[in-house]
Amino acid sequence: MLTSKKNTEVTRDIVYKQIGDEALRLDVYEPDESRGAVVLIHGGGWFQGDKAKDEHLASLLANESFLVLVPNYRLAPKDVFPAARTDVIDAMEWALKSPYQFDRTKLTFWGSSAGGNLSVEAALLTGRPSVSWSGPLDLQGFIEETDGKVTARAPSADFGKTASAGVDQGGPDDSFLRWVILRDVGGDRTLLKAATTVLRAVKTSGPVYMVNSLAEFIPIHDALTMQKALADVGVESTVHLLPGSAHGEGYLDEAISGSLEFVQRVLDIR
Repeated sequence: MLTSKKNTEVTRDIVYKQIGDEALRLDVYEPDESRGAVVLIHGGGWFQGDKAKDEHLASLLANESFLVLVPNYRLAPKDVFPAARTDVIDAMEWALKSPYQFDRTKLTFWGSSAGGNLSVEAALLTGRPSVSWSGPLDLQGFIEETDGKVTARAPSADFGKTASAGVDQGGPDDSFLRWVILRDVGGDRTLLKAATTVLRAVKTSGPVYMVNSLAEFIPIHDALTMQKALADVGVESTVHLLPGSAHGEGYLDEAISGSLEFVQRVLDIR
């Protein structure tokens, strides 16, 4: 159960990283008292989206006494894998060095869709826990499985400004998913292995909580395969499968409590 409404101060558009002439910015949601921190990563297929799309979830997490940092990151096709992953890690490093008050040992990553992928990526690299809602995790496997069967197709609508809870809610769309994955690697299939999280679990990975709907845009194969990969190296994970075809923040009401309980337990937040 979520707690009652608390006061949260929101500071927007803080520059956390400069790349040439490009300034990458993040928003900070600061509650009266922070028990830990969440780096909240927006979705958008690695090619669109913005930190503003996750304002509702960021506010909910801040209300649970988390300092929430919501970064923008570089997008494909201008910047392909691993640019977005690097930016997310740099946002975490910025948070750790920032003057904001929170226990530096209690930080987690959280994201939906492409943000869920980046959340797991961060867990593999940093050993921090992560929550992934509908994260695509077996990129190479999906492309190889659909070779010769599915033609990549660009989206018919611009989802860039659509609320996260309204994107990709109609169930499987393998043509679009194939297009999204190939766009993340700039069409360079030699990058697929490096971009595939299920192939890179290590014993120092952070624990992961993964949520998927049974008939949604991202196949449940990804979460289940990631869970086995983590189990094989002795790392805890949870897979929560929901009925229906909701994707990412489309199932927020059903997924938020379990996700919070996981984070609070693994971070030892009481």
